[in-house]
Amino acid sequence: MACSAYSIRGHLKLAGVHGLYALANNHLSSSLKPSVSYPSSRQWSNISSNAARHTACHSHLIVGNSERWRSSLKASLEDGTIVAEGRITVLVIGGGGREHALCFALNRSPSCEAVLCAPGNVGIAQSGDAVCISDLDISNSDAVISFCHKRGVGMVVIGPEGPLVAGLTNDLVKAGIPTFGPSSEAAALEGSKDFMKKLCDKYNIPTAQYHTFTDPVKAKQYVRDEGAPIVVKADGLAAGKGVVVAMTLDEAFEAIDSMLVEESFGPAGSRIIIEEYLEGEEASFFALVDGEKALPLESAQDHKRVGDGDVGPNTGGMGAYSPAPIVTEELKHTIMETIIIPTVKGMAAEGCKFVGVLYAGLMIEKKSGLPKLIEYNVRFGDPECQVLMMRLESDLAQVLLSACKGELGKVSLTWSPEIAMVVVMASEGYPGSYRKGTVIKNINKAEQVSPAVKIFHAGTALDGDGNLVAVGGRVLGVTAKGKDIEEARSRAYDAVDVVHWPEGFFRRDIGWRALKQEHTANC
Repeated sequence: MACSAYSIRGHLKLAGVHGLYALANNHLSSSLKPSVSYPSSRQWSNISSNAARHTACHSHLIVGNSERWRSSLKASLEDGTIVAEGRITVLVIGGGGREHALCFALNRSPSCEAVLCAPGNVGIAQSGDAVCISDLDISNSDAVISFCHKRGVGMVVIGPEGPLVAGLTNDLVKAGIPTFGPSSEAAALEGSKDFMKKLCDKYNIPTAQYHTFTDPVKAKQYVRDEGAPIVVKADGLAAGKGVVVAMTLDEAFEAIDSMLVEESFGPAGSRIIIEEYLEGEEASFFALVDGEKALPLESAQDHKRVGDGDVGPNTGGMGAYSPAPIVTEELKHTIMETIIIPTVKGMAAEGCKFVGVLYAGLMIEKKSGLPKLIEYNVRFGDPECQVLMMRLESDLAQVLLSACKGELGKVSLTWSPEIAMVVVMASEGYPGSYRKGTVIKNINKAEQVSPAVKIFHAGTALDGDGNLVAVGGRVLGVTAKGKDIEEARSRAYDAVDVVHWPEGFFRRDIGWRALKQEHTANC
């Protein structure tokens, strides 16, 4: 299965057998300058001795994890693949489950010389997926730049949203270091829901009707006028917890007071968005973007609520699977055409080209069957990244470097046809208060349940006695592949059951929508 890139230069048009959607004849005005300038191809070659230098001929570049790639990184121009004269060292910024998954995929990339992760975590280090640099201050751009120059880093991949919003990409790119992740200006798509909603209004991107408030009295009156159910969101970054789906007026009032009066989310909740409740099925959609072109990834579906049956408060995500049956090829085309491409084009028109991964949280409406944008994240989702990286068969390092260089039009992605599922194991009490330092045992034994099982670490550390302990809310992502959803689910839960962690919990129904759809199809 392969996907090719979309471009933003005009109206969608199918380009030949490659399936490349090219938007031609309507070039963006040269007066629109991005807020961050990216190095020219001549500058790239001088960044470090490890930097990748490659040339592509007229055919599309297919970056695959094949034996041919493993045996020789030099490919002939005649067959249309890349000529790689060097392998790069990649630095991944972050230390959660998403970053572990990225390290896992990069470590399998034939064009990757070494993978470093700052700060990383004990699971990343022990697995050998990356060398963790725990003492690098990732909030200090000068320290990160100095480290990159010293270690000959050929590309930085920024995992979490915090450093993106803070402008780490801006500083790294200014220093001539290829960086996968948007500028702080472009990261406002996630950093401010109000910014995202206004962009939707301006460029006719389908989303829920909304109003923005800073006054709790006016916000409550709006809720009374609209009625429940209704959705209340903190405008800023709230670690995936700043959304309340209020089924009653009292729940909505409580959420408004929590954010605007009690300041439970600090500055992130000083402004709120109240939007209509959409009924349907949620899906996660990801696309790599190089400023002008967008390359869709495989679909995934997250489980946000903390409890079985999708009950309880929202979390950062309790599990996911890929692909999501609801995202058909036809729907994928609609999402690209009505949501992703207008966003990429709109951001360029606003003077802040987006380079990185767009993660669209979507609602596929029950009435119309059409997608509406719920929110944007400007990085890989967690735990969706885990299932995507388990299925990706392409050379991730080359793909991300192509995005940094504005060359996604030369890239196609290859995916495993298998289903992947991740079950998140969390500390009891999450997403509220939880105890830290509880001991987790049998991780290695759990990974031996099947060769198709991989456990990604998020909130883990070692205590003074060398025990693996939980130090976060979401702690482990137990991930498995299978020929169908039932096999992937069975393997994941078999591994979960081997993990000994009395103070942890997990949902038992991850993948229930896909299972239901599969059973319906087989009847």
